[in-house]
Amino acid sequence: MMTPMRYVVLVLAIIISLHFILSFSHEEYGRATSISHISEQLVGSKGHPPYQDGIPEDRYVPPAKVPIQSRRANATFAILARNGDLNGIIVSMKQIEDRFNKEFQYPYVFLNEEPFSDEFKERITALTDAKVEFGLIPKEHWYQPAWIDEERATAARQDMIEHKVIYGGSVPYRNMCRFNSGFFYRHSLLDKYKYYWRVEPDVTFFCDLHYDPFLLMQDQKKVYGFTISLPEYPATIPTLWSAVKEFIAGNPHLVENDNAMRFISDDGGETYNNCHFWSNFEIGDLDFWRGEAYTKFFDFLDEKGGFYYERWGDAPVHSIGAALFAKKEQIHFFHDIGYRHNPFQHCPQGELHKKGKCWCNPKENFDYEWYSCLKKYDAVYV
Repeated sequence: MMTPMRYVVLVLAIIISLHFILSFSHEEYGRATSISHISEQLVGSKGHPPYQDGIPEDRYVPPAKVPIQSRRANATFAILARNGDLNGIIVSMKQIEDRFNKEFQYPYVFLNEEPFSDEFKERITALTDAKVEFGLIPKEHWYQPAWIDEERATAARQDMIEHKVIYGGSVPYRNMCRFNSGFFYRHSLLDKYKYYWRVEPDVTFFCDLHYDPFLLMQDQKKVYGFTISLPEYPATIPTLWSAVKEFIAGNPHLVENDNAMRFISDDGGETYNNCHFWSNFEIGDLDFWRGEAYTKFFDFLDEKGGFYYERWGDAPVHSIGAALFAKKEQIHFFHDIGYRHNPFQHCPQGELHKKGKCWCNPKENFDYEWYSCLKKYDAVYV
């Protein structure tokens, strides 16, 4: 026969069992009867708004860990930025992470002619689990060389201002163009890498990218990749092509036989058609820029002073270098990477748009607009 105490124990056991069953099977019941909830009811108001307590940890679903691919290229993102570019860089980098680098975890190298602020470093490193390095550009790689005739350079800038040439009066812009043309790949932080992906502030990446473009470059022996091509402003480069022709005449052995001359010239090299790859997006082989042909080419152009006496840009300099010193098959159009740098954009078409889950409007695509040079790139292979 059961004693009263045994009945009490039995009833308590049944109640506790039902409580645990209900706690696991009914979320709202479990939350309402949790110790933390009961304690809150007993204590009452805490004297501060509830949101300040934060979200309970058990509410969070940890992100799925994507295994990093076993085979990786020796590559990095290369970003030239100032502290004032922080918000724009965050916009670009967040998209790179969400669209590609969460899955592949390639490192970043940031370069600046002035030290990066603590705020810049903190906000940038918070965006990624990948390695991030911050470097200072040597003064001799950035500032206008002492041998430039400043009186002549000043007169050239004034003339461009009067003719309303974009960035015509800017010395810092010229410093940037010269640095990107011939010095960024010489920075010590990039010495250990073979490939780079250039990223600029306030650009848009429209599509998911689930393959590794660095490995594509490596496996297919590509040296330069682009998304948008267009003509340069002739007023910024009036003597550039004559300098290029002079270099070719003196160094014919450096010019690749199976090159992409047809992209940059419509008459076999007699004149420049002004076409260039828009270099705010580049995926490239650093060893190509470090090689003998391009090194001699840049040094020759630099001695002409056209970065300061005119306004030679890194886009035509890189493009001409790639077209002359690489095999045409080594220049790659990344037609599956949706990209925008105002005011132009490349939006993947057809199945590529669907595959990349792109959110750009396929009708808003610069590829074959009248001002695009993509037709000339295509014609190189015909």
